[in-house]
Amino acid sequence: MTLTHDLHPRSTLRGWLGVAAITASLFVFLTTELMPVGLLTPLSDSLDISVGVAGLMVTLQGVSAGLGVPFIVAWTRRVNRRVLLSALLAVLALGNLITSVSPTYSVILGTRLVMGFASGVFWAIGVSMAMRLVPERLANRAAAVVMSGISIATVAGIPLGTFLESRTDWRATFLIWSGLSLLVFLAVAAAVPSLPSANAVPVREVFGLPARNVPLRLVLVTVVLFVLGHFGAYTFVRPFLEANAGATPVAVTVVLMVFGVAGAVGNFVAGHTVNRSLRGSFAVGCAGLVVSLLLLLTIGDGVGGAVLALVLWGLSFGAVQLCQVNMTLAAAPDTFEAAMSLNTMAYNTSIAIGALIGGLFADHLGVTSVVWFGVALTAASLLLNLGTARRAAPVAPAGEPAA
Repeated sequence: MTLTHDLHPRSTLRGWLGVAAITASLFVFLTTELMPVGLLTPLSDSLDISVGVAGLMVTLQGVSAGLGVPFIVAWTRRVNRRVLLSALLAVLALGNLITSVSPTYSVILGTRLVMGFASGVFWAIGVSMAMRLVPERLANRAAAVVMSGISIATVAGIPLGTFLESRTDWRATFLIWSGLSLLVFLAVAAAVPSLPSANAVPVREVFGLPARNVPLRLVLVTVVLFVLGHFGAYTFVRPFLEANAGATPVAVTVVLMVFGVAGAVGNFVAGHTVNRSLRGSFAVGCAGLVVSLLLLLTIGDGVGGAVLALVLWGLSFGAVQLCQVNMTLAAAPDTFEAAMSLNTMAYNTSIAIGALIGGLFADHLGVTSVVWFGVALTAASLLLNLGTARRAAPVAPAGEPAA
């Protein structure tokens, strides 16, 4: 692993406090981005739009997060990363506030578009920032801690948003998240030390990386496929559970929390297995995604069956999430921040496209068809991973040099 660490290491306690603040940042960014997943039904009813159109809140934020990040990361390559993260959180807090009081859906979409730029840049710089805050031997652990914010968001954030909406309304939910984003802004200001930019490259060099780096190119295509499949299905999990399992808002909240707990477990397990076989860990996780979606289709007509499917889905997603970040680092250790900007572009654009295609399927063929879409794309990602195992250069886990 090649990352730039400070020549004068700070205290371990201060470093881990900074990692915690960055993890909290991931929590608020991700919950804001995916909050509509748990609110699609009340959003569509309140704004008098279809469920598929409401899903554009996820789509547009994903578009800007994906397409803008390589440019913004490169243009800000000389900006102190602590200052940049603080600015991103300020945009997030203001965007959630505007969303909560927006009079029309078009204003909401415009706000989400701007918030997406901030979200994308965070995904590109957040993990590398955390890895610089601790001694180099602990960098991989710091990355795993930050990525656990995904599970925390799924366990607590999105279900909590669903619960708050059921007790108030969706506008109050976004207002509360605006306040939470402000609190995280203050935590970053207090806990994250100055971090001069490192490992960033100009835009023209960023887009040249996949052409020169075969392992990175394969990682990016693999990421696109599994993200399309996962988020195409996950964006519409609430309408699916309501239509097929007769789930109430409380039941949806519980199921989403179960998914998040399972994701945390999957993240923890993968944190140990990636050091033995990174590609194998991803393959097992991706196979789990395929099987879990098939289970949802076959036994998801009852709450019990849906919970079982979501447990496996969460376990698998938690594993592949950590694996794909480690795969990116292993493929491009000397240009990790630039590679992560491309990863973020691929990832978030795929979220957007997945939500868009899922919305078309949901509106024209029903929500069950969205799950079949997820099966097809996650299976394609698995097959690509298995099929390129010998042709690609060996991919080493984080903490070891790429072959």
